[in-house]
Amino acid sequence: MENSQLAKYAKALAHPTRIEILLFLASLESCFFGDIHNELPIAKATVSQHLKELKDAGLIQGEIETPKVRYCINRENWEEARRCFESLFSVIGEKRICCN
Repeated sequence: MENSQLAKYAKALAHPTRIEILLFLASLESCFFGDIHNELPIAKATVSQHLKELKDAGLIQGEIETPKVRYCINRENWEEARRCFESLFSVIGEKRICCN
């Protein structure tokens, strides 16, 4: 189960715009009420698509459909994602693999 969850998080993080959105939301002390396309140089349709991917992966939460617009990092799932990636990187980091 952890591998499929890790893949879901990795897919959501696999686009620079989604990382930019996450960094923006993470920089706030509370939920963001407004349109991210006003804050970041991203088209409205593009923002909606990326927000959907992030929400489907569980990395953000909130109301994404207008007129209710609220976004924030899902702290619980963000911590789970961190643990999943940390586990992957530690397993790989422990191996002494050489392809020379």
